[in-house]
Amino acid sequence: MSTTLVKELRFEAAHQLPKTPPGHKCRRLHGHSFVCEIHIRGEVDEETGWVLDFADVDTAFAPLMEILDHNFLNDVPGLENPTSENLAQYIWKAIDATLPGLCAIVVHETCTSRCIYTGDP
Repeated sequence: MSTTLVKELRFEAAHQLPKTPPGHKCRRLHGHSFVCEIHIRGEVDEETGWVLDFADVDTAFAPLMEILDHNFLNDVPGLENPTSENLAQYIWKAIDATLPGLCAIVVHETCTSRCIYTGDP
């Protein structure tokens, strides 16, 4: 039976969505307190009792934290149109190789709006 562990990470960032219609509120510069959930699915190791050490998730995300936290996301190569959908895919691509069992990235843009990315089909 597989188990899914979830590590939540938070960062502050500004962005604007250049492809929204003129006059759309998200076209203007604004910021968010982003919450990113990293979901890892796997078997619980009999010796350690865990799927993966939560510290391994922190380590994998650390370089992204340097890039994303307190920055203007539009200036990050690959995030010129930093929607939650694009941000979730960007995070997945950056950490997929280092986190076996990665099964979802959830980006909370606000307390009521989020995006779930589960990888390419």
